[in-house]
Amino acid sequence: MRSLLCLVFVLPLYLSAQDRGQKTTAEFSSQYIAQLKLRAKAVTIIRDNWGIPHIYGKTDADVVFGLMYAQCEDDFKRVEMNYIEKLGRTAEIRGESELYNDLLIRMLIDSADAINDYRKSPEWLKKLLQAHADGINYYLYTHPTVKPALLKKFYPWYQLLWTDGSIGAINTGTVTANDLKRFYSGDGHLSAEVANRYAGDLPSGSNGFAFGPSRTASGNAILYINPHVTFYFRPEVAVQSEEGLHAYGAVTWGQFFVYQGFNEHCGWMHTSSNADVADMYLEKVSPKGKGYVYTYDGKTRPVTEKMIALRYLSNGQLITKNIKTFYTHHGPVMAQRDGQWVSVKAVNRSLQSLVQSWQRTKAKGLEDYKKNMELASNMSNNTVFADNKGNIAYWHGNFMPKRDPDINWNNPVDGSTSATEWRGLHKAEEVLHIYNPASGWIQNCNSTPFTAAGISSPKKEAYPHYMAPDGENFRGINAVKVLSSGDRYTLDKVITAGYDPHLAAFDVLVPALTNAYRQMDTTESNYRLLSEPVALLAAWDRNTSVQSIATTLAIEWAQKIWPTVLSGAVAGNGMDEVEKTKYFALHATPSQVLTPMVATLNELQQKFGTWKMPWGDINRYQRLTGNLNETYDDTKPSIPSGFAASTWGCLPSFVSRAQRGTKLRYGYNGNSFICAVEFGKKVVAKSLLAGGESGDVNSKHFGDQALMYTRGQFKDVLFYKEDVLKYVERTYHPGE
Repeated sequence: MRSLLCLVFVLPLYLSAQDRGQKTTAEFSSQYIAQLKLRAKAVTIIRDNWGIPHIYGKTDADVVFGLMYAQCEDDFKRVEMNYIEKLGRTAEIRGESELYNDLLIRMLIDSADAINDYRKSPEWLKKLLQAHADGINYYLYTHPTVKPALLKKFYPWYQLLWTDGSIGAINTGTVTANDLKRFYSGDGHLSAEVANRYAGDLPSGSNGFAFGPSRTASGNAILYINPHVTFYFRPEVAVQSEEGLHAYGAVTWGQFFVYQGFNEHCGWMHTSSNADVADMYLEKVSPKGKGYVYTYDGKTRPVTEKMIALRYLSNGQLITKNIKTFYTHHGPVMAQRDGQWVSVKAVNRSLQSLVQSWQRTKAKGLEDYKKNMELASNMSNNTVFADNKGNIAYWHGNFMPKRDPDINWNNPVDGSTSATEWRGLHKAEEVLHIYNPASGWIQNCNSTPFTAAGISSPKKEAYPHYMAPDGENFRGINAVKVLSSGDRYTLDKVITAGYDPHLAAFDVLVPALTNAYRQMDTTESNYRLLSEPVALLAAWDRNTSVQSIATTLAIEWAQKIWPTVLSGAVAGNGMDEVEKTKYFALHATPSQVLTPMVATLNELQQKFGTWKMPWGDINRYQRLTGNLNETYDDTKPSIPSGFAASTWGCLPSFVSRAQRGTKLRYGYNGNSFICAVEFGKKVVAKSLLAGGESGDVNSKHFGDQALMYTRGQFKDVLFYKEDVLKYVERTYHPGE
């Protein structure tokens, strides 16, 4: 244990010193480069007419090598940034503001554990891990003008820092980096909050739909893949080897497995899960000697101390900050609540998780996929599934600790007793799931699983609360309404359903506004000001569109009242966002409803000279490269978008806001890679990507899908090689 702690402390220092000692590129040995050149000859990359890389190789490892090379061609900075973050080294390039985000990662993800997992990996996985590092390193070798921000050489254990492709793969209960800063900096008031990159301005998420044979025109199952993430978080790829790999879909930058996609037999769509997989423990801690002890089952145990060395960039220099951190047997101490230390028990990476992530890409149908789920290491995802035998399925989570069902695990629990310990893991068949529901369809929109299949949904009382604490949201309500009424689905009809523009939140909020207005005294100063906009909203069909002035009014107003809607001061505790919205609509005072609308009208008038602004005139898509300090700009080209944030129930999510220095709103989160797949004798699919495949502003694939993206116009997926060869833009081996 002591040697492992030593590795955690020393390894990042060693790697950073190594990186700083190099100039522009890593000094790879001639023998290593010779090996990489030989491997590159065994890999073929075909770029199709959209720039999508189709990677072919004899072995899976060859394909991984080519995939990583191709990812780096498209956007090396995003590949590198994901590993800088998972190494807990972001502050080394972005400064002191990232220090406690780095500390959070370093306390939850241990480099020494990743290295040990690499050493004990089965030989087949070691080959993939080595190929992963080799592909990136070969890109750096063959592109000497590329200057990494920090990592000039990649190591095969890096992928084991991040074994889940989810954007929300870090589970901490409700503990944030701000909690961590308060605890370890001794600053109980915090002059400046640190950024919490795991939470957006508005609740977002993803949509997954599956349609069984009874609901499709062809009698084949159809899957709709619709993740909502930060734009450009995943590229679109295709991989095929002679060892049985043949998959297509979205891969998270820097990872070697298709995260959301399909193969010849089946497809999988992951939505972020709220199933409880991380718990907080209130520890009874007291000082003893030079350290601390905590109480457990009537006895005391020593609090483990670990010194973590973090570094941050300041005025061009790297400053080291040593932080003494604390651990109980539950996990790292990360916060303080009501004077008690809070430790977090969570599993945020594992060897088994990576095995599961890879092997599911080769599943041959439902039974095969079930066996994969028995690995029980998928820690942050729900899964919507369909296959070529007509099966559809849903799993609400996968890794699921057994716990006392009578305890409220949403809150910190007593850490001083063994009664609150995890009791092993639930088997996959015990976890909440749905197989081939009689309704013929499945949906999950990060919402409760108890409406996932309409009348065929699971019963809430059959499962412990910690398995599905998720509430309902307006996307879920809209999805149930849309899918319940549809029939004889084709790919195009599925896409139309997935692009339903109804904003269900305003079915609740707009009546609250009109009711409040009716209560106004006609002599009040704002009565006439509100007359026309309230009448406009009352007549609105609650559908978003580029031309809709009502959408602009509704969303600008709703964002002002939303903190009040969600706050306990109005809605009380234990309600989901739909219940809180209904509570607000019934109990809010006229002033709470009308004053924000007056402010909205005045702001629009001040910004644009009129409040009558069509939604597409202010709600824009502008493609950025992701470079540090790059900003949105009203003077540069942008495209109108008629979609809206999923918060309001919009299925095709487009989360936007006015950015620093802009009057217009710009999208930055929502629909990213979208794909509809039909599993017949041959797979047929259509897809769409936010903007384009390449992160290079000089590439024609930087924005070749941008206009299509804002209109929901899909392209045909080229899954089979004979189809790819009809639309070849370039064929080459890595390095050419």
